[in-house]
Amino acid sequence: MRKKIKTIEIPPDEAVFRLDGNGCWHNADGKFKHKKIIDYFHSSIKRDQQGYHLYQAHENSIEKVYFHYEDKALFVFDVIEGNDIMLVLNTKKRIKLKPRKLFIENDSLYMHIGDEIIKFAEQGLMKIASFLEEEGDLLFIRSKNRRYRIAALGEEGEIS
Repeated sequence: MRKKIKTIEIPPDEAVFRLDGNGCWHNADGKFKHKKIIDYFHSSIKRDQQGYHLYQAHENSIEKVYFHYEDKALFVFDVIEGNDIMLVLNTKKRIKLKPRKLFIENDSLYMHIGDEIIKFAEQGLMKIASFLEEEGDLLFIRSKNRRYRIAALGEEGEIS
């Protein structure tokens, strides 16, 4: 006989932590300092129809702690150059760079991936900087011998 798994959901206003605009976790005492805890929190991020939450499966229950976040809950933390440019997210998931899906808003770089938007954290920006080119007020990214203009929010990018 299978045990019934109980789902425990904690709303964001009851969560004792939050994610800032650069992908750093905070609680009442300030910014998290322990890498193992930080990595565990990031790798536990999931999304459902109610929003982003930390997901934890226990023997008899599933816990979902919905949390507040500034700007976005998903961030590019690393960039790996190979045949394709791969982006490593704060969740440890790897996704392929989609140059036409990049955009700039409020001096930050973002990428659409499906119905989600991923923000480049400071360390992600440092890693992708070698692929970026400025021309006046315009920003481009070079990928596979092509150059793509990175649109400002509301514009369409173009290839040159």
